Amino acid sequence: MNKLTKTFLLILTVSLFTSCDFINNAFTYKDTTQGFTDSLIAEDYEKSVSFMEIENDAFNATNLDTLKLGLVNFRKIIVDNFGKELDYTFMSANKTFSTVEGESTAPNTTLAQIEFSNDTEFGVFAITFDDNSNKIINIKTLDIKEKIPNMLWFWLFGILALCVPVFNIWIIRKIKKSKLKKKWLKYIAVIFLNVPAITYSAVYGLSFSLLSFQILLGISFSYMGFLSSTWTFGIPLGGLYWLWKLNKKKNNEPTENEIIKE
Repeated sequence: MNKLTKTFLLILTVSLFTSCDFINNAFTYKDTTQGFTDSLIAEDYEKSVSFMEIENDAFNATNLDTLKLGLVNFRKIIVDNFGKELDYTFMSANKTFSTVEGESTAPNTTLAQIEFSNDTEFGVFAITFDDNSNKIINIKTLDIKEKIPNMLWFWLFGILALCVPVFNIWIIRKIKKSKLKKKWLKYIAVIFLNVPAITYSAVYGLSFSLLSFQILLGISFSYMGFLSSTWTFGIPLGGLYWLWKLNKKKNNEPTENEIIKE
């Protein structure tokens, strides 16, 4: 086994373990947020504090009684706006590294977003988790209070979006069966030249991006809470061009009668 193969297998193995760890943390973040918030709503502040990493340096200057008073106010905001019966959905978790001061996440922390909802509306928590204990260091609600969208339109748009990769795959098969030269260049054009892009967000509806390329056969999809539920497809310019070229070439081919006359 050569060095290149060993290196590739090592990278693949590390990536798989990292992905598994991330997925596991995603479930942990959601469960921790639910435990914290449910305890908060039940006014069990002792239990709520148990979900927080109060040993972290961020709490050095914080008195426990002051922290609990802050939780009382935080509970009021949640209950007044969303009620006491909430559901939770993991949206995202990331680390940010930036040369601009204040834009990077603190060392050994992860910033996650957890969506919470009642029967009619939803909001989003932005939560900083400690990487070692997976407990909460900081939690706040983003300035989001939206009505739960009708997901029927979202899935109907998805059917339209799925037509693009189906069309592109069909064109790639036609190119493969053709007598064109340098077919790999045509494949690249079909795969990458899907622009401009049309996006449908479950919450915000349709939008149009003139210079957004969709390289995965013309489509992208996200389904992480209502706010991050989107379909995007690119206009398959590469596929449409080669469909036109193939049809033009076919129309220009001499018929059997024309060949006999010649």
